[in-house]
Amino acid sequence: MRAFWSFPLSVRLLLVNQMGVNTGFYLLIPYLAGHLGGSLGMSAAAVGVVLGVRNLSQQGLFLIGGTASDRLGARTVIIAGCALRAVGFGLFALGGSLPVLLGASVLSGLAGALFNPAVRSYLAVEAGDRRAEVFALFNVFANTGALLGPLLGSALLLVDFRVAAVAAALIFAGLTVAQALTLPSRPVPPGGGSVLADWRECLANRGFVAFTLALSGMFALQNQLYLILPMRAEEVTGSAASVAALFLVSTVATLLLQVRITRWLRDHLGGSAAIALGLAVMGAAFLVPLLPGLLPVLLAAFGLALGVMIAQPFVLELIPAFGREGVIGTYFGMFYLASGLVAAAGNVVVGWAGDTADWLAWPLCAALGLGSAIAVRRAGVPEAVPPAETSPVRGPDPAGRSRGAPESGSPEDSPAEEKAP
Repeated sequence: MRAFWSFPLSVRLLLVNQMGVNTGFYLLIPYLAGHLGGSLGMSAAAVGVVLGVRNLSQQGLFLIGGTASDRLGARTVIIAGCALRAVGFGLFALGGSLPVLLGASVLSGLAGALFNPAVRSYLAVEAGDRRAEVFALFNVFANTGALLGPLLGSALLLVDFRVAAVAAALIFAGLTVAQALTLPSRPVPPGGGSVLADWRECLANRGFVAFTLALSGMFALQNQLYLILPMRAEEVTGSAASVAALFLVSTVATLLLQVRITRWLRDHLGGSAAIALGLAVMGAAFLVPLLPGLLPVLLAAFGLALGVMIAQPFVLELIPAFGREGVIGTYFGMFYLASGLVAAAGNVVVGWAGDTADWLAWPLCAALGLGSAIAVRRAGVPEAVPPAETSPVRGPDPAGRSRGAPESGSPEDSPAEEKAP
């Protein structure tokens, strides 16, 4: 809490916003498939289409959201994204036909594609030399929402799915209003060229491309919390209820340890070394479930969460270091688009390995983590951008030490899911 209050109002608002985003998302989406197939009686194929359209709309449009953040201003895109998510979730409450449900899926996916890169871009600028710390807090608030959402959703589902959908829509409507009233507006630097030129700049940046491909391993391993780890937990216990324990371990560990781990690493390791360490820890966690019983699976979930806690804040801190002022949102969008696509392919390979032999997926994931760690160290990751170049506000650190006088007039959109909502 000391760290939270040491940041300016704009940062605090976006941290609370992320908790609200995840609360609203996990209040509804985990129960959507059951509603479509059960209450509405849709076929499995139709349910898959609705869910797939939502995922494709979000993953495929991250680059559009990042570019919009650079061109229109992060504040505008964040507000628009939350408003679209409110409309999309509202349609889930009203819709019973496939066209309406597809429209709701497209809007809710597009909303995530808009505000996810924009929020990270805004925070990267506002946090200045405290980027790693603010992204650690961002992870904590996001996980808090991911914990609250299913609890609230399961209670509202006792009434009706539509009540849960309306509640989720109202959360996003409230976030839209709160940000429109209180999130400060920052000047938007004029674009130096065309949108396509910005995209080509990202793709021509060899260091950024190498970094993005290396970090695809992180996303692929994170996704195993939804794939092979739950399957293994249910296999060794014979009960689907054991799957909940995986998410509880992961979430509680993040809430208790994230900020402390990031502070220590910032002072003693930092940058690409911390990212490589986190990826190696994530990979090593997948060797533990080769042992019998549920405890090794829970330890693997903890190890996976620990690796993410080590690496992720520094990943988000370093992305702005690759790009020039004014295209940071584009770099975030390109990063999430490319790494998401490669991670999806990785999931296919891991799934194939599990089908081929029960034991094969685990060493494959371990090798993926180790290989990604080595790739990060070889990618030529730059140091974080010096705070004087990008930081409009630098408050005191939690211990009260001054981090420099605030600056004014810095551009909003210079130098950022998945469980991304």
